[in-house]
Amino acid sequence: MSDLTPQQQLEFEAAAFRRLVSHLRERSDVQNIDLMNLAGFCRNCLSNWYRDAANAAGVDMDKEASREIVYGMPYEEWRALNQREASGEQKAAYEASKPRE
Repeated sequence: MSDLTPQQQLEFEAAAFRRLVSHLRERSDVQNIDLMNLAGFCRNCLSNWYRDAANAAGVDMDKEASREIVYGMPYEEWRALNQREASGEQKAAYEASKPRE
């Protein structure tokens, strides 16, 4: 491990998160199903993790609020602007790789 202080680690993790969110906002052409198929998570997962962290810290946050943080706009607005119907191939890949509970 490095010689980072806990505060530095927290700051660097926050910076990396902000950069990831910025990158995902810029790449609205990349569909969530593609992210799920390739990486096993998507923008919605990221917003859920954010909401979980807020709620665990005692901050009441709902799904729409956390999605707006990740998407940079209300989710339904982002969907109307950017989401396309998934192809049969994308849907099949998702079914083959989605997490099983």
